[in-house]
Amino acid sequence: PAARMTVLCPMQTSLFSARIIRWLAAAAALVLALAVTGCSALRLGYNQGHDLAFWWLDGYFDFDADQAPRVREALRGWFAWHRANELPGYAMLLAEARREVLEPAQAAQACRWVDTLTQRGEAGVRQALPWLADVAVSLTPAQLAHLEQRFDKANVDFREEFLQRDADARRQASFKRALDRFENIYGRFDAAQRERLAQVVAASPFDAERWFAERLQRQHDLLSTLRAMQALPAEQRTPARARQALDGVVERFARSPRDAYRDHQRELRAYNCAAFATLHNLTTPAQRQRAAAKLRGWEDDARVLMASGG
Repeated sequence: PAARMTVLCPMQTSLFSARIIRWLAAAAALVLALAVTGCSALRLGYNQGHDLAFWWLDGYFDFDADQAPRVREALRGWFAWHRANELPGYAMLLAEARREVLEPAQAAQACRWVDTLTQRGEAGVRQALPWLADVAVSLTPAQLAHLEQRFDKANVDFREEFLQRDADARRQASFKRALDRFENIYGRFDAAQRERLAQVVAASPFDAERWFAERLQRQHDLLSTLRAMQALPAEQRTPARARQALDGVVERFARSPRDAYRDHQRELRAYNCAAFATLHNLTTPAQRQRAAAKLRGWEDDARVLMASGG
């Protein structure tokens, strides 16, 4: 039934790695992250998504009086596109997941769900590229400096969450994150399930240091791309040129140009899919029924949002 079940509500990523769109430097990250918002407040959050998205982006870029209304209008357009074109697909996927969660799982099945979610996320980011490019050509050096400062602050938070100096504390934090995700779907795990989850987390090839290094590379890539665009003569700083440059950033974000990191991602993906299938197969019929009910609730939310039209 899918590692995707751990991410449908907050639109996070695969089971332990949370690898897709953690930041994508304000713009793309936010657009994807708010594609579907918090579970219990899904309908309210989605309907207010364009305002929440603007607030989040403005915190990174500090938009001026000319940029702000353009960004707000672009976000309204993006959410309208998502409501019309993506929510129907999500509703169908949720219905399929709701049926499959009642049955035993296999690793290949979990990987299929992860890949489906990844592809949909990338489609959402690419849909945003035209207006992101329009904003990119208007950014000032001060705004890029502000973006860099926000990255620095976010990186401090990342270190606190994922890079504890004590190895036992780091493992315990990883276990707690995984447990929270599973119990959000299935309900409370018993002692045996928790013990098996702890073993799975301890054996994971996930490397937070490597993930952080890749994160820094991606931040540098985006900042360098935006600064190169800002340094061009005004007549060459066109949305078409910016879109081409940002398309390259998105591609490098989705598929790292660093061979060692791509190898690590493949290893981690395979491990996570197998781990999810193992842990799902340890759940009880009652836990699977709870998961199906939760998925049904999200499916109903998606269908109500589709019908409401905003």
